[in-house]
Amino acid sequence: MDYSSTQTQKEMNYEQLEFDIVRWLRDYYYMYALDSFVVGVSGGIDSAVTSTLCAKTELPVHAVGMPLYQDPTQESLSDRHLEWLSMNYPNVRQHKFDLSDTFDSFLDTMGPQFTTKHAEANSRSRLRMITLYQIAACQRGVVVGTGNKVEDYGVGFYTKYGDGGVDIAPIADLYKTQVWGLGEYMGVSTDIINAEPTDGLWDDKRTDESQLGASYSDLEWVMENNIPEDTADDYDEEKRAAIKQYYKFNTMNKHKMLPIPTFKLEKSYAE
Repeated sequence: MDYSSTQTQKEMNYEQLEFDIVRWLRDYYYMYALDSFVVGVSGGIDSAVTSTLCAKTELPVHAVGMPLYQDPTQESLSDRHLEWLSMNYPNVRQHKFDLSDTFDSFLDTMGPQFTTKHAEANSRSRLRMITLYQIAACQRGVVVGTGNKVEDYGVGFYTKYGDGGVDIAPIADLYKTQVWGLGEYMGVSTDIINAEPTDGLWDDKRTDESQLGASYSDLEWVMENNIPEDTADDYDEEKRAAIKQYYKFNTMNKHKMLPIPTFKLEKSYAE
């Protein structure tokens, strides 16, 4: 179904979009005879929208906060959204697990030889993934992904087997700007909607857009319009930077977005 005449968030039929995603989630639940949905809640817009969509199914939902040396503001947003979910949706059970000590123990076990800032950031995400799958295994649930279209299929801005390790992805065909619009329609806190997006994996509190080197709206413009990389010089400085950053990350993270390479038996090795 076409939800809008263009991809701009203001023109989208969010009522129909919400209805269709919720129905899709319910169909999946009953198709595989599940007992629950399991979704991590970080305090950001993607997880807030995803958890709210799950809540609207009226099926059992485990909404999980997993602070790990979290910025206090971000942790507060997560806590408030968890509380809002449990107050408004009786099918939602909220949980909170502080993973900081577990993470420290892991780093101590690995030692300095196998510890870098980049590895630490990815391991934070993977520890959260392990936590969600532990809950899902105990509650006959599926882990619900919170990635959006430009992150999952455009620039590959996620951790492989971390926040990219999920069973279903209800908002992965929505651009970030559409996720914001859907969140506003569903009544997600304006504090979450207005907060600068961040993956929360770095001690210096860097934002997503500072890491990507371009705004989400500009990256979406490149992806949606399939702007060729070799035409970057035809545009203004802002758009030119977005084109270059989009293809930089798309190339660098291609291994995450494509199927795992598999050696194929193309001849018989029988003797």
